[in-house]
Amino acid sequence: MKILHTADWHIGKKLHKTELAEDFDLFVNWLCKTIEEEKIDVLLVSGDIFDLANPSSEARRQYYRALVKMNRFDCKIILTGGNHDSPAMLEAPKEILKALDIEIVGGMPQNLEELIIPIKNSDGITNLVIAAVPFLRDADLRKSTESETHEDRLEALKNGIQNTFFEAAQICEQQFPAVPALAMGHLFTAGIETSESEREIQIGNLAAFEASRFGSYFNYIALGHIHKPQRVAAAVPAFYSGSPLPLSFSERRDEKRVLIIDSEEGWEPKSVPVPGFRALLKISGDLEQISLKLDELEEKKDLESLIEVELKEEQYDALKIYDLDTLVSGFQKEGYRIVKHRAGFKNQLKGAGQAFSADKQLQDLKPKDVFLELIAKHEYDTETKQEILSAFDEILEELHRDENAEI
Repeated sequence: MKILHTADWHIGKKLHKTELAEDFDLFVNWLCKTIEEEKIDVLLVSGDIFDLANPSSEARRQYYRALVKMNRFDCKIILTGGNHDSPAMLEAPKEILKALDIEIVGGMPQNLEELIIPIKNSDGITNLVIAAVPFLRDADLRKSTESETHEDRLEALKNGIQNTFFEAAQICEQQFPAVPALAMGHLFTAGIETSESEREIQIGNLAAFEASRFGSYFNYIALGHIHKPQRVAAAVPAFYSGSPLPLSFSERRDEKRVLIIDSEEGWEPKSVPVPGFRALLKISGDLEQISLKLDELEEKKDLESLIEVELKEEQYDALKIYDLDTLVSGFQKEGYRIVKHRAGFKNQLKGAGQAFSADKQLQDLKPKDVFLELIAKHEYDTETKQEILSAFDEILEELHRDENAEI
């Protein structure tokens, strides 16, 4: 039996106000082709189906279109809810989707047996069982009391996660003895690498779940929540498939993938790279270097490439910020768009008070004196410096007029 493991689709995601709907459609088309070519029997999606708990109508339509496309193949589909998902929203069409051989576990049920999904072959024999554990929220794991310390609460969360997987393993063993079992999970484990796009709402590093506490019953653990693909140090093969699309510029160098397990060959997965449909580029340097790098752009993808620009200079200079804004606003190159830019100065003053010695109080100085001291830190030619001073005098005069008018 062949199982494909993916997670963290984040349908409806925007990257710096750029819709990623086209990216997801291209991924689904590729995924359908992979399911067909690899003859996948089971598709596991380990949480964060949507980017928002209340996704837009278009995001929901895209989700259902994807399910319709994938349902054309003889493949069992199992999806679990993540921390970004609304359990109620995911499970609303549960019975209809079940009739199409699509299983949804949006949130933790009262009866743990509802997490256990047997997979049958063409002869009606169960030859695989899935423990579809969704994202476990605080209320699913413990009952807090006012006397608990912070450490007690963190340990209660860990124990709750451990007990959930242990009880799910017990049910699998009792109801389907000697049948291989896989578990799905959506959580943060200790010792893994994260990216900027992850928003952990339940636990941080101090409460990271030790993967050794998953136990040794399951043959494979299909994890979601962390977007960077990686293995965790569990007693059995346990992997984050990672998100199939880059969801932040910090993920631009990650090799996006899905994982395929062939139970006849063992439980170590094969990594299958997802094609890059859109490039995320980060360009940094001084103004001259940035301008040159923008001019030299050549690589193109199926979709518009998004660019993050970072100006790096030694000395603070307001004119350089203006020049950067001008460069960005004037940038036009087919297939490319700058979506974010910022400036950083190694020797920038943190505040006007730092321009004077400790024996001088800022409130005792005149505004013009403060301004003169600050611009003295920059190298302006005579004409530019005179224009800056004239502009300051005009602003100061206007402020004085406004104050007199109020009196």
